[in-house]
Amino acid sequence: MPIALELFVKYAYLILFVWVLVEQLGIPVPSIPLLLTAGTLSATHKLSAFVALLCVLAACMISDSMWYLLGRSYGNKVLKLLCRFSLEASTCVTKTEGYFTKRGPVTLLFAKFVPGLSTVAAPIAGQTGMPFGRFILYDLAGSLIWAETYLLAGRFFGDIAKKSAPFLHVLSHFAVLLVALMVVGIFMYRLIKQRKFMADVRARRIEPEELMAMIDDAEKTGDSPPFIVDLRHPLDYLPDPRVLPGAVRVGPAELGIHSDRIPRDRDVILYCTCPSEETSGKVAMQLHKMGIDRVRPLKGGFDGWKVAGLPLVAYKDDVPAEQPLVQLTSAISQTT
Repeated sequence: MPIALELFVKYAYLILFVWVLVEQLGIPVPSIPLLLTAGTLSATHKLSAFVALLCVLAACMISDSMWYLLGRSYGNKVLKLLCRFSLEASTCVTKTEGYFTKRGPVTLLFAKFVPGLSTVAAPIAGQTGMPFGRFILYDLAGSLIWAETYLLAGRFFGDIAKKSAPFLHVLSHFAVLLVALMVVGIFMYRLIKQRKFMADVRARRIEPEELMAMIDDAEKTGDSPPFIVDLRHPLDYLPDPRVLPGAVRVGPAELGIHSDRIPRDRDVILYCTCPSEETSGKVAMQLHKMGIDRVRPLKGGFDGWKVAGLPLVAYKDDVPAEQPLVQLTSAISQTT
């Protein structure tokens, strides 16, 4: 047995525990290759699949419980911190909040299969006030499903490899190299994807001061002001329910579905609370593909506007909620 593989087998359980713990704490180091490797080695009886599963579950419970408690105590601040480390920041917070709104704790059963969603699911569960006992039950079930899926897939591959002695021999010599290549490959794919997305967002965004000047000019000349859309999720309204002057609240999914109601004769400005305008940037690019050319994300989003000291106003509804679809047309007419 090659020395590298021998060392991996000797410390496999510790490596598996630490690696999964680090990933679940928010560091983008994919653990799927290690789960597959552990499953493959269990087929050759070099590792125990049951012990490997216990190590993974322990790592998930420690990290997820910590993020749950931090999310319960600090809410949106924790989410912003996590998304700055995530390579799937374009979807992590908004997608997870949407899942929790629709499915509640069931989200935890499949969260670990979705890049980006895995890490932020626990703090959002805490932010929503989910009881800790219920969180642990669903999170443990989700972690079990996730870990067993890849361990069994590796075991299946190992059973096939055992049937061919030459293939098993080659695999045993290059197993560690294959794992390293898979880890690097997944990491590079996510990194390139995220950088391309952020480059597209930066090319389209508008500065807060520029938007304020557009609003002031519209008031002076009597022209139609920019159509400003608040894409924040209801949970994000809790720290500060105010909006930009003239803004309407519309959910990202609703805005895309009803793009035919968005005005084409003036600028459409989108803003959210995600780091680097991920949500508004993604929606802006989707609307561009639908033929809406004058749509731009606000640089810095809601927080950037506040930091710039620009005015915020109370929204017409006292209860934070996404703008109902039936009100979208009237909201557009009111800002004309």
